[in-house]
Amino acid sequence: MPFHITALDIIDIVLVAIILFQLYRLIRGTAAFSIFIGIFFIYLFWLVVKALNMELISALLGQVIGVGMIALIIVFQQEVRRFLLVIGNRYITSSRFSLGRIFSSVKEETGNPKEAEEIVRACDAMALKRTGALIVIGRKSSLDIFSEGGEILKSMISAELLETIFFKNTPLHDGAVLIEGGLILAARCPLPITDQVSLPPHFGMRHKAAIGMSEHSDALIVVVSEESGFITVVDSGEIRENITTNELRNILLMEKVW
Repeated sequence: MPFHITALDIIDIVLVAIILFQLYRLIRGTAAFSIFIGIFFIYLFWLVVKALNMELISALLGQVIGVGMIALIIVFQQEVRRFLLVIGNRYITSSRFSLGRIFSSVKEETGNPKEAEEIVRACDAMALKRTGALIVIGRKSSLDIFSEGGEILKSMISAELLETIFFKNTPLHDGAVLIEGGLILAARCPLPITDQVSLPPHFGMRHKAAIGMSEHSDALIVVVSEESGFITVVDSGEIRENITTNELRNILLMEKVW
């Protein structure tokens, strides 16, 4: 029989590739990746024994595969949640859907230079003083849910206020500052911690919280290390370590986060 490839077949292959690519991005470096590999080999083994007509073991594995979807939802509940958040927060806007966002987190719009400059000045000063800081800058998804447990401020963004918040003797220095809509929404906010197991050993709780936050939202997160004074930016799980203040300024101005 002749072999025909239709346009629908190509679309089908592309969609499967996109889903697998995003799944890999979500579970790479976590314990779930090893579990996924194990499930994949079990499924591959089932296909082999089925092709060889080994009826008994094929029937047993078939029963396991039959309830596999429920098991996958239970085992990968965090990853499923992240995947749905990625779809809702990053790819679907109020009026359009863009495939380019699947492979790139950089937007063409520019941010507000005033707010960006205040954040840059604060991070520069805190890096020199080795004052630890964790700043979450919201995009499309709301940060209200992450403000629970923190102190609501709704203040104008200023370098002096950010430095005061993260000064180690103030009651607000623990946790994260949430910035949304050009305002400091809240301070001292607890963030979700990533469950990745392959992070560099020098990453502390601020870095783990920043990665966890990027896994649960589309926010841009800036970390100032208390130990080294290095500035780190985390975006969609991607980490840029030890960046300069000029690089931080460019990142903030390239992002539509205000």
